[in-house]
Amino acid sequence: MTYEIQKTDAEWRAELSPEEYHVLREAGTERPFVGEYTDTRTVGVYSCRACGAELFSSETKFDSHCGWPSYYAPLAEGRVEYIEDTSLGMRRVEVRCARCGGHLGHVFEGEGYSTPTDQRYCINSISLTLKPAE
Repeated sequence: MTYEIQKTDAEWRAELSPEEYHVLREAGTERPFVGEYTDTRTVGVYSCRACGAELFSSETKFDSHCGWPSYYAPLAEGRVEYIEDTSLGMRRVEVRCARCGGHLGHVFEGEGYSTPTDQRYCINSISLTLKPAE
């Protein structure tokens, strides 16, 4: 894919912590229940930690009790991209930042949450930065 923000691995490594790099650039996953935003109730907008693109609103954040922040929709469909992921022997849909290609997490459907979309965007806290509403 070609992204608006393109950097070399060396540039990403210089800008991101080793943990951020692992998740955002190598599609890693942070441990459950330890992320900065797992239980956050602050009203605001969540942006990509790598490039600053606004991705999710606190208005769509919900308690899924899965160990990672969960949202039922992105701010707009063009803000994220979807990649089929069969890396663990099952079909999942990876969610990436559409601006820089940073790995955010995965989206799941049909799990029975009482959300308007019946989707759960399971997103790594380390992939995001929260800008509180003023």
